[in-house]
Amino acid sequence: MPGLSGPSDYSLEPPRHPCLQINAKEPFNAEPPRSDLVSSYVTPVELFFKRNHGPIPVVDDIKRYCVDICGLIETPTKLYMRDVRMLPKYNVTATLQCAGNRRTAMSKTREVRGVGWDVSAIGNAVWGGAKLADVLELIGIPKLTSSTRSGGKHIEFVSIDKCKEENGGPYKASIPLSQATNPEADVLLAYEMNGEPLNRDHGYPLRVIVPGVIGARSVKWLDSINIIAEECQGFFMQKDYKMFPPSVDWDNINWNTRKPQMDFPVQSVICSLEDVQPIKPGKVCFLCDHGFIIVTISGYAVAGGDRGIERVDISIDGGKTWMEATRFQKTGIPYIADHISSDKWAWVLFEIIVNIPHTTEIVAKAVDSAANVQPERVQDIWNLRGILNTSWHRVHVRVGHSNM
Repeated sequence: MPGLSGPSDYSLEPPRHPCLQINAKEPFNAEPPRSDLVSSYVTPVELFFKRNHGPIPVVDDIKRYCVDICGLIETPTKLYMRDVRMLPKYNVTATLQCAGNRRTAMSKTREVRGVGWDVSAIGNAVWGGAKLADVLELIGIPKLTSSTRSGGKHIEFVSIDKCKEENGGPYKASIPLSQATNPEADVLLAYEMNGEPLNRDHGYPLRVIVPGVIGARSVKWLDSINIIAEECQGFFMQKDYKMFPPSVDWDNINWNTRKPQMDFPVQSVICSLEDVQPIKPGKVCFLCDHGFIIVTISGYAVAGGDRGIERVDISIDGGKTWMEATRFQKTGIPYIADHISSDKWAWVLFEIIVNIPHTTEIVAKAVDSAANVQPERVQDIWNLRGILNTSWHRVHVRVGHSNM
């Protein structure tokens, strides 16, 4: 593509923050420590998880860079950055989550295939750019359209990024045309992240943001947009990121029996404590009160679609009894699920201070505004690709005076 190229090796990779936990070096996949993840509502760019399928593309000439829009439309066109920037700019606060978030925990039940993500393959950012609905209207597709005159019903996003799963071809994904042309869906062609131009890891110069949907559909380094009759036939739409029951294994799988995963289910994670957290009474971070250890439990909760978080429940006795945590997004503004004052596409942070009398298991589960609740057992949602682990999040606190 003019102005943007995909390297054949990893010699031109950008610098990354040293605190990132690297899950794969080539291609680079990494996540921040869980405690850093929820230190702020908006995730700093350098701490946002990195999910890549090949070498990071390089911009050779930004003035020549353009996106081809073609397919089942009357007038194919080329979209330059100046064209995108001439459209009204929107800032959308949205959480992106890899479908494989918490895969490592699922793999402890039975082996799964995929990058070994802990709990931080997720981040919340303010994305700036043009609404895809406005872009499509430029080329003659009205808002709230579900089909073009030529029979186009899906929008396919094709990246310059080349990956082995596509046999060296480009990464690609699609969403329904009805979603793309709906201004309320807030699908963006984004060129900013947290008020700054996108960096190379996150899709510079232009990427797609599809709020409320698994991160795999928010294609980076946009090369072309195709209006197509059926959903994208790419590898990551047809032979990956589909939810199968525990009974399906690599010997009996039939990819055609499931639709591509789009929305992600309700999720919550404790970030202030590790999976196994030793606590020594008297340490500055764990104060004592009449024989109890005072512990702050905090983390994130998020739901797919535009569903809010109605409740985050915390148990300090392995799930026998529950307390409700405080939920918040923006400082000084009370969070109300699905209220106009809340960011409907963004995560909610939660916190509760508890007294721990002894070694125990702490559990978190969230309920979204449609009353969906996280499943209790990971065994019940195990699947061979290890996606969508939204089971109750459990951490074990060990109280003691000696070294552990």
